[in-house]
Amino acid sequence: MRTSVQPLTRLARAVTVAALAVAIATLSTPLEAQSVKHIQTASAGIASAVWVGDMLYVSGQLPTPVTPADRAKGTPAVYGNTQAQSESTFTKIQDLLKEQGLGMGDVVMMRVYMTADPADNKLDFAGMNAAYAKFFGTPAQPNKPARSTVQVAALVAAGAVVEIEVQAARSK
Repeated sequence: MRTSVQPLTRLARAVTVAALAVAIATLSTPLEAQSVKHIQTASAGIASAVWVGDMLYVSGQLPTPVTPADRAKGTPAVYGNTQAQSESTFTKIQDLLKEQGLGMGDVVMMRVYMTADPADNKLDFAGMNAAYAKFFGTPAQPNKPARSTVQVAALVAAGAVVEIEVQAARSK
């Protein structure tokens, strides 16, 4: 009886090893290469967005100043409060997505970077959320992305209190 079990065990091992080899080969071979397209201008230091397959990765967007800086006079840009800055930033993102054939409902992931408002040295999370609520979870656009919001010490533009980056997916 012992001799009849050994051949079966060897056969089972051989089949298991072969199946495992096929599984590893299948997992290590990409099914399809992803296309990559950079959305950029020659003058910008970074791409404003990058397509990878059906995913669009949008670089961090800052608000547009209400009053631009005047270098000749030495006056800094004025951006407005957190809600105004957030609305400006969401509008920029919305416009960029529209240029790529997407909308805010296609946003699947968002990262919000915030600093304290220099006027009162407090983080205005409610102001950012008020702007967010105008673009996400509305009757016209009910989708909400996954989101992280973090407080940072400073942003690259003096006076800006919010920077937002998103990832959007093209539905098939």
